[in-house]
Amino acid sequence: MGARIERLVTSGVFSLDGQDFDVENNVWLVGDDDEVLVVDAAHDASAILAAVGSRRLVAVVSTHGHNDHINAAREVASPTDAPILLHPDDRMLWDVIHPDVVPDLLGDGEVVTVAGTALTVLHTPGHSPGAVCLHAPDLGVLLSGDTLFHGGPGATGRSFSSFPTIVASIRDRLLGLPAETRVLTGHGDETTIGAEAPDLDAWIARGH
Repeated sequence: MGARIERLVTSGVFSLDGQDFDVENNVWLVGDDDEVLVVDAAHDASAILAAVGSRRLVAVVSTHGHNDHINAAREVASPTDAPILLHPDDRMLWDVIHPDVVPDLLGDGEVVTVAGTALTVLHTPGHSPGAVCLHAPDLGVLLSGDTLFHGGPGATGRSFSSFPTIVASIRDRLLGLPAETRVLTGHGDETTIGAEAPDLDAWIARGH
């Protein structure tokens, strides 16, 4: 058996620029019966650890540094000292939440392997400077964090974000993937590259 992907939905508060928002996050677990990778340890460490179960935790990968994607990372990783991986351009966001924890650096083009399945890191800034996606071609899946959603790009109307940058990231790094690639998002329902690609010009026209 190869790797499979499991979805866990957790609830909590996203805080940025002095505002708080109630949110539901998708936590993605990639692995098999023996080992697992947690992508975006959000809100509820006990629920995430229960989903991990007795499997070896390979790493906790953070697609970006917003608090709702990292606030349970330390508690999830600490029982086994699993590494926490984050792109260095989001350290300023990380340090607000976990000032005494130094994450391992996650760079563009790096490959994280779990259960014999390779996930390639694609640096896709815009929602935040260090936002990344994880592409697992063997599974036909893109874990997009908050870069690409069903219906368009992630939000860019806050600190450290840029609409032109996220559009460039999506156009240049993501829309060239196979159309049937499933896009597993940081919040809400999944989509596919083929479903989103035709709307690029419409997103640019609306400006968000």
